[in-house]
This record gives sequence, structure tokens and C-alpha cells, in this order.
Amino acid sequence: CGFAGCSGMAAALVKGADVAVLMAAAAKDIAGKVLAIFFPILAFVVSGFEHCVANMYYIPAGIFASKNAAYATKALELYNIDSTQLSSLNWGSFAISNLIPVTIGNIIGGALLVGGACFYLHGKALHES
Repeated sequence: CGFAGCSGMAAALVKGADVAVLMAAAAKDIAGKVLAIFFPILAFVVSGFEHCVANMYYIPAGIFASKNAAYATKALELYNIDSTQLSSLNWGSFAISNLIPVTIGNIIGGALLVGGACFYLHGKALHES
């Protein structure tokens, strides 16, 4: 898998939409639920993994900002990003190189890695009852 897809699958292991919700559902009181949600989300943000919903905000914000001359000047000054590199930040490259692979990775990671592990660990009890 490409880097974006693998990063999307790895994100499912720590992201709030999967792990935090399951942990919060298992907690008995409000404090436990808050802590159960907080730490997986913290781990996801700190890890820098890709998440399709987060990318739907950040990358379009960068695309819109790249059209601003003041931003382009500041990007060159601070990060040595020239106009050629900024021109490669567009809707087509966003969809093909990021959004589609990351979304597929998030689905595979959430459904198979997290969901599959939960089913394997807890699904046997459903069949035995």
C-alpha cells in the first residue's frame, strides 16, 4: 500500500472514532468516559497519522491559502516552498494522492483491524450464548 493508505490504516488503531468510542462505552462513569476518549485522541493527534475527515479540512485550507500571494511569499520565506511546489497542491492531487488512499486505509483499518480484533475477542461469547 502507498504511504497515505498505510498511514490511514495505522490511524485507525489510535483514532477516537474507533478505539475511544469502544473504550468510552466500556467505562462505568463520566470521568472514565472522558479519560477513555481523551487519550486515544491525544495519541492520534500526536502521531501524525492520516485521517480522511481531518484531511478534508486541512488540505483544502492549504489549497485556498496557496492562491494568496502573501501566503506564497511567507511559505517561501519560512519553509523554502516555491511556487512550483505550491502549484502541485491542487484538487486533483488531493483526491488521487491523498483522500482516496487515506479513506480506503481508514476503512480497512477501522473495519478489519479494530472491528476484526473486537469480533475475534468478543464475538465468541455471542455464538456461545
